[in-house]
Amino acid sequence: MKKKVNRVVLVGTGFVGSSYAFALLNQGVTEELVLIDLNKEKSEGDAMDLNHGLPFAPSRTRIWFGDYSECKDADIVVLTAGANQKPGETRLDLVEKNTRIFKGIVDQVMASGFDGIFLIATNPVDILTYATWKFSGLPKERVIGSGTILDTARLRYELGEYFNVDTRNVHAYIIGEHGDTELPVWSHANIGAKPLAEALEQKEDYKQEDLEEIFVNVRDAAYQIIQRKGATFYGIAMGLVRITKAILQDENCILTVSALLEGQYGHEDIYIGVPCIVNRQGIREIVELNLNEEEKQKFSHSVEVLKKTMKPVLESIK
Repeated sequence: MKKKVNRVVLVGTGFVGSSYAFALLNQGVTEELVLIDLNKEKSEGDAMDLNHGLPFAPSRTRIWFGDYSECKDADIVVLTAGANQKPGETRLDLVEKNTRIFKGIVDQVMASGFDGIFLIATNPVDILTYATWKFSGLPKERVIGSGTILDTARLRYELGEYFNVDTRNVHAYIIGEHGDTELPVWSHANIGAKPLAEALEQKEDYKQEDLEEIFVNVRDAAYQIIQRKGATFYGIAMGLVRITKAILQDENCILTVSALLEGQYGHEDIYIGVPCIVNRQGIREIVELNLNEEEKQKFSHSVEVLKKTMKPVLESIK
């Protein structure tokens, strides 16, 4: 009898997908990794290249180029395929073309008999996660978007640099759309065990107004990186590995992923970035933070922007 092992299927081996595969191998998170892409030669080359690194990996991983039939036995299907964000283009500008691409991909995955967890990273990630949920028919807890996990990481990095504290000891969240309407939850930010407001009082050169500049750097980071190197991929790849690990190792870890709201934060029928407890079943529950009035207003604005953008597109492809 064949022993059950963890299998991850990656659809899309572009910049983000190949970086994810490399990070996954380096951390030894899964036993099997299947690569799927329209560019067969490139993906076969990726599989060969990754396999040649196995002697230096922390654990054994079987890696190969495959097809959608192999999604049947997958625990997680990770979607990074789609058109890339170009200089000057917002994530929401990508919505129509990538939604159409996703319809074809999800249909093929589900035709295999797949019954695992979808993890989506392609932009606009909140809308494409909602579309994947609709297209797949899977329970909401098993369709997860990368949400604001990268934005949250960027915020923690910037705050760590500002306060000269290891970024892993900074506890703060970005919620909302993974894009221009996202917002920092300053009311729940902590530097180590100290609330942010208390940390600001430690030195004279720490100023409240500096927080706005930090947030702008976080919000606009993708534009700055795209302008310099054409795409962002290392940070989001590591964020995807973190989510994958939380799922496969049943961690019950709190991560800011894109999840379906059903009344939480006063909204429903929308996928958006919020703190969630993630485990082997997917999203165990949404962590509902007690936002202040300003944060509530900004979050509601983010919800409305997403809903307005996705409505005509989803109606046109039914």
